[in-house]
Amino acid sequence: MNASPRILVIDDEAQIRRFLDIGLRAEGYQVLLASSAADGLAQAATGSPDLVILDLGLPDRDGHAVLAELRQWSRVPVLMLSVRDAETEKVRALDAGANDYVTKPFGIQELMARLRALLRQHQPGEPEAPPRWDDGRLSVDLVRREVRLDGAELALTRKEYAVLALLLRHAGRVVTQPQLLREVWGPTHTGDSQYLRIVIGKLRQKLGDDPAQPRWLKTEPGVGYRFLG
Repeated sequence: MNASPRILVIDDEAQIRRFLDIGLRAEGYQVLLASSAADGLAQAATGSPDLVILDLGLPDRDGHAVLAELRQWSRVPVLMLSVRDAETEKVRALDAGANDYVTKPFGIQELMARLRALLRQHQPGEPEAPPRWDDGRLSVDLVRREVRLDGAELALTRKEYAVLALLLRHAGRVVTQPQLLREVWGPTHTGDSQYLRIVIGKLRQKLGDDPAQPRWLKTEPGVGYRFLG
C-alpha cells in the first residue's frame, strides 16, 4: 500500500497552520508544518513533500522569493495562499512557478479539491536534482545557495548562480537557450542570447572550466548547454 501524500504547510499564522493540520490529517495526508521561509525551505529539502502550501506574506521573506528559490531545485506542486486578491498578484505567482493560488479566507472543501487536482496532475518523471551536489571538486548547495570549488566559496552573481542551478537541476540533459533565457531573465528575453553567452563565459572563468574540454559546462552548438554531472 502506497504511503499517503505528504503536504508541507509554510504559513506564519498559527491558527492557519492548526486549521490546515487538522483538515489535512482528517483527509489522510501526512503533514509538515513551518512558520517561516527558512524553516519551510529546509523542510522542503529534507522532508520530500508531495505538495507545498505556501503563504505569500511570511515574516522573514516574501513568498515570491521563497517560490523562486524552491524552483531552483524542485518541481514539487505549490499552492499559494494570500490575503492579496488582486489579479496581478495571482498572475505574478503563477508565472513564477506556482501551480495554483487561493485567497484567504478560504473554504476547506475547496482547498482539498484543489489539492487533489494538483496531486493528480503531478506525475513524477525523472528524479529531481538533490538539494546538494558534490563531485569532490565542485559542490553546490541549492538550499543555502552556496557554490564551492576545491573548498573555496565562489562569489557568483545572481544570474550566474541561477544559470548554474538550472543547468544542475537538469544535469546530463540539454537545456535550450530559450529555456535558460525565459527562466532566468524572463519571458521577454528569449531572444537575448548575448546575455546568456556572457554569463556562461563568466561562469566558466570562475570555475576554471575549459570550453574546449569542459568538465562541467558543455556547449551544444545551436541548441543550448548541458551540465556534465
